[in-house]
Amino acid sequence: MKNVLFLCTGNSARSIIAESILNTEGAGRFRAFSAGSQPQGEPNPHAITLLKNLDHDVSGLRSKSWDEFAAPGAPQMDFIFTVCDNAAGETCPLWPGQPMNAHWGLADPAAVTGSEAEIAAAFALTYRMLLRRISIFVNLPLETLDSLALQTNLNEIGQTIDSENT
Repeated sequence: MKNVLFLCTGNSARSIIAESILNTEGAGRFRAFSAGSQPQGEPNPHAITLLKNLDHDVSGLRSKSWDEFAAPGAPQMDFIFTVCDNAAGETCPLWPGQPMNAHWGLADPAAVTGSEAEIAAAFALTYRMLLRRISIFVNLPLETLDSLALQTNLNEIGQTIDSENT
């Protein structure tokens, strides 16, 4: 079982959605977590509604600090993905075990203003982009890739998918 941590500043939308998707798509192979440098205190209600509507279990989702995962006794991460540009630019804690990391930045759906339909569409787009990236990730032949090839693949997942969805 590989542990994966998704990071975003507020840990209320993108990272929460990614955690939920990977725990579904990677069940049995991956265990996902999410955290933020400045957690908002609770997941964004639009993210929770979207995930519930798509039959994800949201009962364990909560907004939490990334410090939880750098503390003694925390699960050791194998992979860490930043899903917002702010988190990618911040000085992260030292993660035990030297996990592989990549930046999979996405626009923040929580920053979208407008009608309920426009906001829901922004969250749905974020979900689709994360689902696609995570589906590619869980299908990588991890056992046959050396570290350099794996890092290249992880970086490409975040870069090439963006151009297809903009």
